[in-house]
Amino acid sequence: MKKIAVVQMRSSEDKQENLKKSIDFIDEAAGKNAHLVCFPEFQMAFSPRSQSANQLARIAETVKGNFVLTLTAAAKKNRIGVVVTIYEKSSKPPHVYDTAVIISERGVITSVYRKLHLYDALGFKESTKLMRGKSIVKPDKTPVGIAGLLICYDLRFPELSRILTVKGADVLIAPSAWVAGEMKEEHWQTMIKARAIENGSYIVAPDQVGNIYCGKSMVVDPFGMVLLDMGKREDMEIVDIDKKRIHQVRSSLPLLKNRRTDIYTLSHK
Repeated sequence: MKKIAVVQMRSSEDKQENLKKSIDFIDEAAGKNAHLVCFPEFQMAFSPRSQSANQLARIAETVKGNFVLTLTAAAKKNRIGVVVTIYEKSSKPPHVYDTAVIISERGVITSVYRKLHLYDALGFKESTKLMRGKSIVKPDKTPVGIAGLLICYDLRFPELSRILTVKGADVLIAPSAWVAGEMKEEHWQTMIKARAIENGSYIVAPDQVGNIYCGKSMVVDPFGMVLLDMGKREDMEIVDIDKKRIHQVRSSLPLLKNRRTDIYTLSHK
């Protein structure tokens, strides 16, 4: 049994304030014997609609910048794995990447994923500030299992979760900043459950709360059981991840094995 800490956070526009809050959450998670702590999308800062692409670009850093390196030091000090998110500088400013980073309990960056699907929908246009990632990142070993990364709007595209699962993921981690609105909470809950059930995988979905976001960070087990729903509070919760549960569900409900790959294929370069 492994313990995963889920942070439901209200990021402010102040990057340093959010960094300090993140360090406090890492310390708290380690104090509760968690093996991995997961932060939501836009952990680095809230970007209001009124903020220009150039203003956001000034906040952005490289993966080896102060924000991530400070959190790698906190991970190493506490001997805990961490999943963090940043605005990452790109080669085409002022656009920046929406990036998730896995840090090992030794303080080593082991995986960097840039969000593939930008939220150009329902009245939003992330592509005015953000740049799309170019590749799916192979699932990576973490203290709680083999984890595949996706970010927020990526949840609406089942191909990504399936490819990550076929490539070995038994835990899908989806840092999110899910915008509140008509039917949005229902979509959030339904798709997280669906991605878990169809892949026989745990899904860990830490979400932003406050500002324009709906909260309700969730963890769902491989059979669709909701293990955590954090409602509307800014907080951190600990959930147990049981690898035996993954094997049990995938044996009794062998959806991956029963796929008709002789008829259809799902692949990427």
